[in-house]
Amino acid sequence: MENLVANSQATIVDITVENFQQIIVEASQEKLVLIDFWADWCEPCKDLMPILEKLAGEYSQHLILAKVDCEAQQEVAAQFGIRSLPTVMVVQNGQPVDGFAGVQPEQQIREMLDKYLPNPEDDLLATAGKAIQQGDYAEALPAAKEALTLNPDNVNAKYMLIDCYVETGSIDTAKALLEEIKLVDQDSRYKSLAGKIELAEQAADTPEIRQLQAAVEANPDDLQLKVDLAVQLQQANKAQDALELLYTVLKKELGFGDARKLMMDMMNALADGDPLKSEYRRKVYSLLY
Repeated sequence: MENLVANSQATIVDITVENFQQIIVEASQEKLVLIDFWADWCEPCKDLMPILEKLAGEYSQHLILAKVDCEAQQEVAAQFGIRSLPTVMVVQNGQPVDGFAGVQPEQQIREMLDKYLPNPEDDLLATAGKAIQQGDYAEALPAAKEALTLNPDNVNAKYMLIDCYVETGSIDTAKALLEEIKLVDQDSRYKSLAGKIELAEQAADTPEIRQLQAAVEANPDDLQLKVDLAVQLQQANKAQDALELLYTVLKKELGFGDARKLMMDMMNALADGDPLKSEYRRKVYSLLY
């Protein structure tokens, strides 16, 4: 039983009276069981079976394909009251929850299974959520980003990623992603994150920063002023602005003061998966090489 449930390969079994309890009742507590009622004389059954076997291979971590030969296992077929072939049933926690009769297109079968199978991004979101609970947003960010890549329509992943960007200082990236949230999906999380972004932007509008910005504007060739402003912006969680400012310094004079070390430190402080990290790493390397 343990090997069957833990099998990472396609899990396909033939149902008999002897293993009925083990597969249909017990295994369906841990995996979704897709029962295919077929017979050798049934031509439509032969058309359907390769589709089901393909899906069993794709979803092997969460799905068992249980095949019932209705000629050899008439007692099993009778228990389910099968009247026509092929018939397919979905069993979850020991109970039939869905199914169809006849041959269905692969996409339609996928849509039926999607209602019961976990989403591929669920494990990643659980990992990100656990890290967020511990206050480690830098650790959460790569998992949240990968979850959104797997399913760009997952609003939970998008909100989680925005939160990670805000907390790790990528305010502009967070703001741009928040603007993508459709009106129908704008719930309390939207308002909360919009508030977080606004507070972060206000934190970057300090007298010291305003004074340095004015000085830089008045003295655009003073590279040290730009470095000083970049440090202040980084402390105010304006990583993108800080990195861009340091990049302009390095373009002007690659070996100026601590500018390169500061920029590398700022990039290393960004979470893995933050697009700013790869963007500015490429920019610095283009200057170096």
